Amino acid sequence: MTLNIIQENKDLEKYFYVTYELGSDISVYDAAFKLSVGQSIGNPTMRSVWETDEMIEDYCAKIVRNDNFKDNLGIVEIAFPYSLINFKEDGISQLLCIIAGGQSDIAAIKRCRVLKIEMKQSVIDTYFHKPKYGISGMRKFTGQYNKPLFGAIIKPKSGITPQGLLEMVKELVEDNNIDFIKEDEILSSPSICRLEDRVELISNYLQGKKVVYSFCINSDPAYILDRARFVADNGGNGIHINVWSGLGVYKSIRELDLPLNIHYQRSGMDFFASEHNRFSISWHVLCQLATWSGVDTIHGGMLGGYLSDTPEFIKETMRILKGGNTVCALSCGLTAEHIQPIVDTIGVDWMANAGGAIHGHPNGTRAGVKKIRDAIERVSM
Repeated sequence: MTLNIIQENKDLEKYFYVTYELGSDISVYDAAFKLSVGQSIGNPTMRSVWETDEMIEDYCAKIVRNDNFKDNLGIVEIAFPYSLINFKEDGISQLLCIIAGGQSDIAAIKRCRVLKIEMKQSVIDTYFHKPKYGISGMRKFTGQYNKPLFGAIIKPKSGITPQGLLEMVKELVEDNNIDFIKEDEILSSPSICRLEDRVELISNYLQGKKVVYSFCINSDPAYILDRARFVADNGGNGIHINVWSGLGVYKSIRELDLPLNIHYQRSGMDFFASEHNRFSISWHVLCQLATWSGVDTIHGGMLGGYLSDTPEFIKETMRILKGGNTVCALSCGLTAEHIQPIVDTIGVDWMANAGGAIHGHPNGTRAGVKKIRDAIERVSM
């Protein structure tokens, strides 16, 4: 059986489209052929007696025509049939399995980077989720407009007791200077500060205060949904989940429809998103999926800290996140001195997240909060 899987014209009613940077020791077309067949219907090099023309038409991915098919490195667009996925239940996990899975097992494909996903809006609206709060909701809740939101990060990352954590939180919020507090991704539920020992303690103190507090609930699938419910049931209004808890977990928790701000922490994402990897997914695609998963706030990167992304990278991150009403938080070395230059670069619809610059101030945490809050209040456009 011969497969002719070139698609001349886009058809968003039947297919969603994924753009790849594809490199191979064979032609881009041959590599794209193996990817398309192998990630949709069957063996990338051998046809099955069970395959029918109807099956190939309905389930086989197609290659959108490209003028660079003879090259060994190029940009290729693949059309995947919607019929491959039960979007409601398979969700983000199966979507990623299809678009970024078995091609890494094909020896002829030497490089494959997912650059873009295009899907009809009705599928996104039906099977995915908008943030419950996002930029608009956080501004309404905190009363902070026309300036960056202000977030604090708990430091030390671990080793603190629940009572010590409470005393730190009191110093952060005493003068209503903080909009958002995030526990570090290292703090999940260690014996010295278990989640069940700190949620009610912190939430009771913050009752009535205009602060979103994100409890770190990193855990395996058998526990993480219960942890989200526990936070909501005990007065919490936010949770923090690192990418290693699973890229599908954000959508799963949003589907519980809990009154929680979901924070997406990206630390570790370069293991699978760095452009220097042979196989990778662009961070901007992950941002797109985050907005579809209903993420309210996300660590988008940083300009000028110990992490320093390019202005172009952060602007594209902002464009995607702002379009989905998701707050882009910048952190990893943020200080008061960064506020105005970042505003000059990307405007005010982002969140300044600081840990070291707050708690490392010579005069203590309160003074660290005041210094950054003063810089935020002075911003000019």
